Amino acid sequence: MRWTVDSETGVLTDVLLCPPDHYRWLETNAVAVSTLASSAQFNRAEMLRQWDGLLEAITAAGVRPHFLTPSPAHPYQVYTRDSSQTTPWGPVLTQLALPQRRGEYAAVLDFHLAADGFYRFGSEGVFEGGDIHIVRPGLMIIGHSGVRTNRQGAEQFAGWFAAQGWTTRLEEFPEHFLHLDVLFCMATDRLAVACIDVLGEDFARFLAAHGIDIVAASYPEVMAMSCNLLALGDDRVISPAHSVRINAELRARGVTVIDPPLDMFARGGGSIHCMTMPLHREPLA
Repeated sequence: MRWTVDSETGVLTDVLLCPPDHYRWLETNAVAVSTLASSAQFNRAEMLRQWDGLLEAITAAGVRPHFLTPSPAHPYQVYTRDSSQTTPWGPVLTQLALPQRRGEYAAVLDFHLAADGFYRFGSEGVFEGGDIHIVRPGLMIIGHSGVRTNRQGAEQFAGWFAAQGWTTRLEEFPEHFLHLDVLFCMATDRLAVACIDVLGEDFARFLAAHGIDIVAASYPEVMAMSCNLLALGDDRVISPAHSVRINAELRARGVTVIDPPLDMFARGGGSIHCMTMPLHREPLA
């Protein structure tokens, strides 16, 4: 198939986005609920400036953007990570959990059916792309909280990889944190940003056993979407500008950090990892 991904950190060449034509904050997660209960004001003009800055960062990094058609009925369609997942064998249509977001499947169908179609369709339980981490060839982690991804959905997705001989880890975490990519993201093949205070020492030992070091994130950083970054490959990442300490730590470890402002999206409960679905990465194997 045209679109394949075998890692979180191979050189990114193509990415699926959705213009935020209808984006606004919705009470669909703990971060957005807190934002809407605060004095924070949604600024559409600033949101659009931040979107333009993100597009500039992506294209300047040599990545080709592709776009879903935005729907007025789906303000959170901008978070393209959730509605599909590109695998080493082609795209998977996921099974979205929230009624407010289920209709996002239509634009994903239109996009992929115009190309090669799909490798698989989610049909058991629910699972969303924000919980899926294709770490590297042969190693995959999928989180499940029982809400956005449940155990049944996680087992179906993981089963497709296990059948191909991959090591798969199902990681349970509290539903308060929405998706696993709020707590954990790969920055390079050997470095992750993760909140071990939540994920626990067993998760840290699992990463260490696979040669992955950790930049530790705190609870306040997690809730500001500071764990949520996009690896570009070649030790480069896009990470939100407000992730000041984590970005500094990544730079100290030799990672090139591109840091556009993204707080209008982060306050809605998602950031750069949530807003991007890699369509193709150069094989890491």
